[in-house]
Amino acid sequence: MQATDSRNNPVVQLGDGLRNIFAKTGALPFLLVILVVVFQLANSRFLGRQNMEDMLHEGVFLALASLGQMFILVSGGFDLSIGSNIALTSISSASVMAAVYGVHPGAAGQAIAAGAATAAVVGLVVGLVNGVGVAVLGVNPFIVTLATASAFQGITLLISQGQEVGGLPNAFITSVGSGSWLGLPIAGWVTLPLVLGLYVLLAWARYGRYIFAIGSNAAAARVAGVHVGLQVLATYVICAVATAIAGFLLTARVSAGEPLLGAEYTLQSITAAVIGGASLRGGRGSIGGTLLGVVFVIFLADGMDLMRLGSNHEMIALGLVLIFAVVADRQRAKAVAAGYQKRLISQSDPATEG
Repeated sequence: MQATDSRNNPVVQLGDGLRNIFAKTGALPFLLVILVVVFQLANSRFLGRQNMEDMLHEGVFLALASLGQMFILVSGGFDLSIGSNIALTSISSASVMAAVYGVHPGAAGQAIAAGAATAAVVGLVVGLVNGVGVAVLGVNPFIVTLATASAFQGITLLISQGQEVGGLPNAFITSVGSGSWLGLPIAGWVTLPLVLGLYVLLAWARYGRYIFAIGSNAAAARVAGVHVGLQVLATYVICAVATAIAGFLLTARVSAGEPLLGAEYTLQSITAAVIGGASLRGGRGSIGGTLLGVVFVIFLADGMDLMRLGSNHEMIALGLVLIFAVVADRQRAKAVAAGYQKRLISQSDPATEG
């Protein structure tokens, strides 16, 4: 009887309700509301139309990189080479576009297509290198992607000699980089079908079930007949190709190939994915949660810019947010376990029967 009375207590019910909400959504929705209120009060331009359009442009690039990162986190790994991938893609695709456009000034479309194909090849190669290191050679993802991040950055600097690559087609810069249609950036229209495709892969395809199983328990997935190595390899390729596309679109945004482009995206992508619900222990993550995490990261960076806080302050804030996200992830796991245990107790309680 006392157990039943305690369950009917409004305070207990409120606590259970908050725990259930936290277990399902995490702390991100609450943090996002606080962030918007604080930055809007600090600068009324924060929610202005122009600023929202600028944030939407920036969010497109980070969304692709973060979704790729989330896929790898779900499988139980992570990718530290995302920033180097973006820089290598930027220099490689810009070099090819500039060369084709220089020979055929009237063939801007062909130059852009050649640049896009180059970006896809770079992403495929980066993904294969990372995937082989992790899935085939069995090296820890931290070591593999840390090493390849250094190698890819070195290759980028060798190709570019530390200089930006200009001479890109004007149509690429004005249309893909800053153009919009029906209120959505052209880069957003390019990204939208990719996001839908990733959603189908993760939520509906057999591949999605496989990587969730691998991230939760790779040994059990292997016993169940899942080809763990092949699925992990595919995951690193998916992440790298999505990141390379982000690098190609970002090149249009900055109007040139930049050898140091995207250096901050590694930390930002991990932060967006983790605070969006992906677990560093693997086995959990979602498209919607990651996109919400991207919104949070973009809002945080833009709001701090409007408050005239430099990039150093942004790096400190992102680091603190990542630590908070990891702690919140652990607390969320405890909340899920507590809710499950409480349901078991409730089901076995004779007072709830009949």
